[in-house]
Order: sequence, then C-alpha cells, then structure tokens
Amino acid sequence: MKLARLIGEIGISRVNGRRARRQSDVVRFLKPDPDIASLHSRAQNVKPGGLFVAIQGFAADGHDYIDQALENGTVAVVAQKPVRLSSGVALIEVQDTRKALAALAARFYGHPSEKLVVVGITGTNGKTTTSYLIERILLQAGYAPGVIGTVNYRYAGETYDNPVTTPESLDLQRILNRMLAAGVTHVILEVSSHALDLHRVDGCWVDVGVFTNLSQDHLDYHKDMETYWRCKKSLFTDILRSGPKQKRAAAVINCNDPKGEELVRIDGLKKITVGDAQENTVRSDISKQDLSGIAGRIDTPAGSFDFRSSLVGRFNCDNILCAAGVAVALDISPAAIKAGIENAAVIPGRLEPIPNQGQRFVYVDYAHTPDALRNVLAALTTMAGRRVLCVFGCGGDRDRSKRPQMGKIAAQMCDLAVVTSDNPRSEPPLAIIDQILVGTRQVCRKEYSAAELRNGTPEKGYTVEPDRRQAIRLAIAASRPGDTVLIAGKGHETYQILGGGTIAFDDRTVAAQALADVMCDASKEGNPQ
Repeated sequence: MKLARLIGEIGISRVNGRRARRQSDVVRFLKPDPDIASLHSRAQNVKPGGLFVAIQGFAADGHDYIDQALENGTVAVVAQKPVRLSSGVALIEVQDTRKALAALAARFYGHPSEKLVVVGITGTNGKTTTSYLIERILLQAGYAPGVIGTVNYRYAGETYDNPVTTPESLDLQRILNRMLAAGVTHVILEVSSHALDLHRVDGCWVDVGVFTNLSQDHLDYHKDMETYWRCKKSLFTDILRSGPKQKRAAAVINCNDPKGEELVRIDGLKKITVGDAQENTVRSDISKQDLSGIAGRIDTPAGSFDFRSSLVGRFNCDNILCAAGVAVALDISPAAIKAGIENAAVIPGRLEPIPNQGQRFVYVDYAHTPDALRNVLAALTTMAGRRVLCVFGCGGDRDRSKRPQMGKIAAQMCDLAVVTSDNPRSEPPLAIIDQILVGTRQVCRKEYSAAELRNGTPEKGYTVEPDRRQAIRLAIAASRPGDTVLIAGKGHETYQILGGGTIAFDDRTVAAQALADVMCDASKEGNPQ
C-alpha cells in the first residue's frame, strides 16, 4: 500500500517537515511515495520497507529507537516529537502517535472489524467469564467465534498467549484480520480501561458493547474512580456511537450494578438491560445457589427457559445475564442461549475447582480487587458447610490503596486468612504484606504461627507466609474435611513476577500437589480424610 494512501485517515501535522493542510499536500510532499510492506510499533521488529510508528510508552519511548528502525530498513516514520531522519526516509508528524497507530493499523489490515460481528465487554470484574459464556452460546447457535481476552486469544481451534487483556491496536487489528481469514464470524473482545484510554480499540467497530460492573481497580494508573469510570464509559459514549455500525450498535447493561443506570440514560443507543428487576429486558429468577452451581429461570423478549449452570456464586448470575443479553441483541434463540449457558462448565481461574479425594472444596480464582474478593468470599461463605480459608496477596507496582481493603475483607469473611505474595514485581513482598495487614488487624487480632495451625483454629485469625507456594501448602494442610479453601489473586496465570524476573507458577498445580500430600500424610498416619 502506498504511504500517501495509508496515512489518509490520520490527522497529520507535517510531512517531511512541511505543514500539510489537505490530502493533496500529503501527496505533493511525499516524493517519492514509498510502498509500505509492513507496519510496526517496535523498532526491533521493523522489516525492510516497513513503516515505524514511534509510541511514547511508560517504560520506554519509541522515539529513542528510531535509529534502530532505520538500521532495520524502515522507509517511513510516524512521530509526535521533532526528529531528524536520514535522506530518503519519509517523516510523518502527528499530534498523538497512539491514535495514529490505531487508524493506520485498521486501514493497513483492511478494517476487519467491519466484516466481523464484534462484542466488546468492559467492567471491573466478570469480563472473562462473560466472554466464555458468549462463546459457548455462539457455538450452539452455529457460528464460528473467536475470543480475545485476559486468559488468551483463540479461534479456529488454535489458542495463543495474550500478555495483556486487550492487545495494542496494531496487534489487535492483525489478530482480527487473521480471524476473518480463518472464517471467524463473531469476535468477543475483553476491553480494559487501559485499552480505551490508550486508544487500542480505536478503529475497532463494535456491534454489541457489554457493561458488567464497576468497582475499585487500576487506581495506580487512573488515580481516581471518576477517571476510571469515564474510561470504561467511553466504550458506550464514544466507540458504540461512532463508525459504520453506530446506527445498529447495541449496549447490554447490567442494571444490578449502580453504574448501569447511568449508562441507560445515554442517548442514541439501542439498550438491552439485564438484572433482577422486572423492568429489565432480560431478567432472572434464581431458584438454587450452592457449591454445585446455579439453577433458575431466564426471561427474554423471545421467550423464557429454565437453566442449570455449574458456575458458582451470585456474581455469576450477573455474568450469565450479560451473556444472555448479548444473545438477545444478536437474535439468538432461547434454546441456543440455554445450551450455551449449560455447556460453560469451568472457566479457567474463575472459581475453578481443584478435584481432590480429601473432601475439601478448593477453588482458584482471579479475584484481585476488593469487590471481586468480597463477591467470591460472599458466595463461598454463604454456601460453605464448615470453615473458609483464604490465601491471597496483592500485586506490586499497582494500586496500593486496595491492599488494606482486601486485608480487611479477608479477615472479616474468612475463618483463616493466609496473607502471602501475589506478583510482587519490583516491590519488597514484606512491604506489600505489611500494607495488607493494616486492614487485617483492624478486625482480627489473632495471628497464628505455622506450628499453631497444626492444632486447628479455635478462633478467627490470620497467618503470614510470604512464599506463595508454602502459603498454599500451609492453608491446605490446615484445612479439614468439609472446609472450603479459596486461593485468590492469580487465577489462570502460570507465572509469578518476582523482582525483575518471572518464574513458572500455577496456583492450580501447587494446590493439587498440596492436596495429594495431605492425603498421603493422612494415609501414613492411619487417619483417612
């Protein structure tokens, strides 16, 4: 694609140092007008004939790597700062290279989102579970879905690692293009607040936007809840209300969350409300909730149906309703909705049960925010027959204000809170734990040592074990038949970030081994559990 054609949809300040006021200026100033063979935002990946877009990041600035891009053969550079280039390399200056990258990527890959049905899900919690539910419903309806989310991105029987919830705009458009070529019909996209703020989803046109809920998270980045909410809301105020799909785009809004009512008041959107109240478009009547799952009835404009789900917890009722709302927006039959809900058995790292012969109920969950931890523990404590033990920590280099909140929630709702490390990153693990304990000690005075735990926990309390592997083993060893153990914070993750490095670590694998060891020890002692 010729450079002049490629950059026709971005706001250009200057071309080769000359102010460009119209497209004819762009064509005139680009002499010669090079063919662009590839598009890049990482200098080390630039190929001969490629276009390099210099992005100012948080840890590095792409403008500092332009020389590397030149060495690798770039024929054009898009920048938002004054730079000097060697002769023969085109320089395109813009106000915001992130916005420019999104527009360039969409154009370079032929605007794939226009040819796909795209469902964008945003909210603090529930995005991943809702995406799995929608995927199952679409499969039951005979479609070919692809998913881009926190756990991975997957389509056409293939699964790929995804380092962030919503990929950078260039990666996102490339993935959408490949999905389209592979025969995908519908794409389910988890949309993070970072992605909205950093323009990663600009040029990705959404057919159905979904709001799950809002609670505290990412304040290390957004600084306050109002800014965080404004980013989330922009999916509905900006993305859905612009582009070629704006006249038919629909918003699925969880009105069980207080912020849902605010979204309902947005003009110019087709809205499908979901929730418990009778006035909602899609509503549920739950008849059973226990550790085996959820059962009830869902009413939609197209008809009602009874359902059973193996998902656990009241918050999953909302996720099920959101998925059903998307299906209604896409005119999918109640029979397919029911089958999809019932076929979504286990969501990786979302109250994922760890099978065992020790009569314990052990779950691994991604809950890493105060509200998520509260919701998961509320579900488990309501249904648990005996004690509830919780292993949790807080991530380093992230919102510090939620640490004492989570410590307080765990102490209030658990019989035993085991405070440990999550992903400490560059922070000292004990410093993070000390901040968690500020909240824990507000409501719980009893601290148990590892030795004391062997004799049981006669009163509510907490213990500290910075090593996450040992903390999981400690909690499971302290559990008894009938107890429930929640291992929270990392969910599906298969690594732990310690200092400047990453190690292999999977809560599910560690828990399974700890359970096997408990059974082995009990057998040796002649005390089957």
